[in-house]
Amino acid sequence: MLSAYRLPNFSPNEKIIKIVRRDLIILLGRLLYGAVLIVLPLVLLALGLFYNPAWLSSPLIYPVLVLSASVYFLFIWLFIFFQFIDYYLDLWIITSERIIDIQQYGFFSRVIAEQRLYRIQDVASETHGFWATIFRYGEVYVQTAGEKQRFTFYQIPNPDDIRNTIIQLAEISKKKQYKIANPAVNANLASVLDQNL
Repeated sequence: MLSAYRLPNFSPNEKIIKIVRRDLIILLGRLLYGAVLIVLPLVLLALGLFYNPAWLSSPLIYPVLVLSASVYFLFIWLFIFFQFIDYYLDLWIITSERIIDIQQYGFFSRVIAEQRLYRIQDVASETHGFWATIFRYGEVYVQTAGEKQRFTFYQIPNPDDIRNTIIQLAEISKKKQYKIANPAVNANLASVLDQNL
């Protein structure tokens, strides 16, 4: 479990609300693609042996076939491993104070961006396509006034729920920020309320 104490710029009152990764069906689809790539040469080898069983007995073909199959399966293994790493290390963390966007690009490149919730201007969710509608995954776009103007949550499960959560947290954060920024207004408001009650 990810600890709030390991987050960059952690504040004492900050709580992790939700950790979001891509939908699991995206990873399963990529792993299925990798499985097809593993089975395909085995099927071709079986067909080759069925139609011409003597072609593997050549002293040149067999070592070349073993070497090329080894290289091919190594690349397939790297492809599957990279898909899992990409799925697992791409995540979005929604806390009570901010949104943290962590994107893994390749094996040795990572970009981390964060945005305070009170800076959020607009949140939209989209679901496109047959499979996305059936399995309920899509994108959430968070428009902010910060340096990185648009945060995108890619292929996440239940994008409408995530959008609603971010909107609620942003409204709470804006109210807190307004109270902090305007202490005189808050004191006057409290005194007016006391007089009327």
